[in-house]
Amino acid sequence: QVQLVESGGGLVQPGESLRLSCRASGILFSVCSMSWYRQGPGKQRELVATITSRGSTSSSDSVKGRFTISRDNAKNTVYLQMNSLKPEDTAVYLCNIESTHYWGQGTQVTVSS
Repeated sequence: QVQLVESGGGLVQPGESLRLSCRASGILFSVCSMSWYRQGPGKQRELVATITSRGSTSSSDSVKGRFTISRDNAKNTVYLQMNSLKPEDTAVYLCNIESTHYWGQGTQVTVSS
């Protein structure tokens, strides 16, 4: 039973920080590449960042330098540290096992003054 559960979203002001977590179960987490996506209201789902099983990371240009993806295999958890948040970062953030149809339910991030 594969399950991904995101947490850590909330309402913050521009310039503030937030850390999202995604805990996985039902998979051999350590061998999986993991990604964070986001979907704003009325927008297409967008890839934000990816981390491979080896720990190699990539991120979209829109968040590069502000967001950092990381993982803790001992906790079966992938994180997204979001700094210097902007209103355009407002979206539902979803965890995904890369190249699969397994998704979490998402956590809402709202950046507003």
